[in-house]
Amino acid sequence: MVNPGDLLVNEEDLLCYTYDANVRGILPWAVVFPRSTEQVREILLLANEFPFFVFPRGAGTGMTGGSVPTAGGVVLCMTKMKAIKEISPEDGIAIVEAGVLNGELQQVAKKHNLFFPPDPSSYLYSTIGGNVAENAGGARALRYGVTRDYVLGLEVVTGKGEILRTGRRTWKGVVGYDLTGLFVGSEGTLGVITEVTVKLLPIPPEWGTLVGFSHL
Repeated sequence: MVNPGDLLVNEEDLLCYTYDANVRGILPWAVVFPRSTEQVREILLLANEFPFFVFPRGAGTGMTGGSVPTAGGVVLCMTKMKAIKEISPEDGIAIVEAGVLNGELQQVAKKHNLFFPPDPSSYLYSTIGGNVAENAGGARALRYGVTRDYVLGLEVVTGKGEILRTGRRTWKGVVGYDLTGLFVGSEGTLGVITEVTVKLLPIPPEWGTLVGFSHL
């Protein structure tokens, strides 16, 4: 199902996956690093056949415990699914796998004079999939909004092992239910996000910072 190098079972390795940036959890049975949507699907099908808990995880930089195992089971770490599949300056979008770092996407988008507005403080080492699962935001949220405002479409593997595609690759889309918005911020409870289509904006010609003082 996965290569031996994509599976951790030693206790000293598992300990590193019992916490995020704030919350401590339970030691999992194993940590698995899928490299494709099909591998994610196979793992979830196995979890249905021989029931065990699955805890999706990005880089573990969150503060809310969303990626922390709360019982014995398997941590599904998405950091090896890190392909940037497409950058389209004409459409103003990027299609990336869930393990791509926010900072990596920013660097690639910058070559096209574009940027991805959501900027959590951990953007250099947090994953896009994790940003979506947590609906992350940062200082720029005051101007641009949070992750939800820039997710156009998703590829998700449901708990039953079904591959689901939501949304579209266009900025405007008003047909049907907003299933994409349902998954954003769900912390992996509704399915495992494997691919994300995001909106990119042109880099502003100038940046400014406003600082308030009670007195000088």
